[in-house]
Amino acid sequence: MDDLIHTAVLFFDRIRTNEFLHGYINLLLTPGWWQLLLCFFACSVIMIFRLNAIEKNGFEGTLIGTLIMPYFSGFPNLCFAYLLIQKGAKGRLVLENCLVNNITNLTIILGVPTIIWGLNLYKNSNNKTMDLKINHLSLLLSILALIFFALSVFFVSKDGLITASDGMLLVGIFLFWQLYHVFDVLKNNTRTSRRIKKRLLFEFIIIGLCAWGVFSSIEYLIQWVHLNGKGFFSATNLGLLSGLLMVIPNAVLAIYYTAVRRPEIVYSSQIGDCHICIPLCVGLFAVFSPIKVDASFMTAFFILMGTSGAHFLFTAIFGRLPRFAGVALTVLYAFFIYKEVI
Repeated sequence: MDDLIHTAVLFFDRIRTNEFLHGYINLLLTPGWWQLLLCFFACSVIMIFRLNAIEKNGFEGTLIGTLIMPYFSGFPNLCFAYLLIQKGAKGRLVLENCLVNNITNLTIILGVPTIIWGLNLYKNSNNKTMDLKINHLSLLLSILALIFFALSVFFVSKDGLITASDGMLLVGIFLFWQLYHVFDVLKNNTRTSRRIKKRLLFEFIIIGLCAWGVFSSIEYLIQWVHLNGKGFFSATNLGLLSGLLMVIPNAVLAIYYTAVRRPEIVYSSQIGDCHICIPLCVGLFAVFSPIKVDASFMTAFFILMGTSGAHFLFTAIFGRLPRFAGVALTVLYAFFIYKEVI
């Protein structure tokens, strides 16, 4: 036994004195930027794919896109706002993060899948069933809500400041919107005599663990940017960088559900994620710390409202997003990034 212990001590002593192994172990155990990004991507993807199980156990169609998915695809934005509140950072970063996120969702995230697969709410069918019609109307209502929310933030910021009372108003209208969907789910389940299954608790536990991983990775990524960021990846561009990073879960979601021909979920989930950013994230931050709104944000607001209006017209008139519109939205996003509108 003594020989075995002595051998083990020598083995670990060699590892400790071996610079290569020591450096490799430190690389694995110390959270660097690549590990944090990997954790963020992995947790985000697992969260999104577990939503398939939730859809099959009490939530369907646009309801899962407007009521369930946005909280998980938009969870990183909520984490970002919370961490900035803790650090006493400027509200400009939160507003920039939310605007970049929403514009990206409505342009390239919906544009690229449309170019590749097409985004037809009626699946190229002339047989418009009752469910398809209901999903279509629900989507139109969600887009109108997005336009209303964007206009609300635009008007409360006309004086150049979003105050605590403005923030409470924004959070209040968001909560009312969510309560409407909760009662809609209960009404539909009552009408169809369908119950929400208990196994959902297990799915929410998995998603909760992934949410913790997302939160932790974002927290450490913010610290890394502040301590080690240089050039474009510096703290100066934290709002833009975070906005681009946090649309990746939305991109995975959009590509997956477009490929499996579930356009109503693709559309409603991106619109619902926009609701999380504006007004919820902006409103929550403003409750604790006023947000100063520069004139540079006005152009971004006009782009957001303009693209929302275009989506409403295409879905209302044609029931789909044409491929040429997908190309136009992708080009608009490239212009948005190239000109650094915000």
